[in-house]
Amino acid sequence: MGLSELCIRRPVLTTLMTASLIVFGAFAYRLLPVAALPAVDFPTISISASLPGASPETMAASVAAPIERQLSTISGISSMNSSSYTGATQITIQFDLNRDIDGASLDVQTALAVAQRRLPAE
Repeated sequence: MGLSELCIRRPVLTTLMTASLIVFGAFAYRLLPVAALPAVDFPTISISASLPGASPETMAASVAAPIERQLSTISGISSMNSSSYTGATQITIQFDLNRDIDGASLDVQTALAVAQRRLPAE
């Protein structure tokens, strides 16, 4: 006795099984986790630089700008933000999701080594 023969000989059982599958499916659908904004960890690297006593304008022009110029040569950057304060600057780089963070870290270290030659001495 195959499945199709069983369904033909027992229509009530077939109807009850179909109804229970529909009810179970509707119940299970409501339990599926759905997020409007899913939690995604973007590969991000933060850089801090300091020059004691320097004004925010000096930090932006003499420290942040050369570093940003050199960092902009790295591939896979989706955004770069910097903030300069008295004596300090903070640069945050966000990479594309498919970018390997270890490779990006090595690229950032290389770029910082090159940019360091253009920075003012302490």
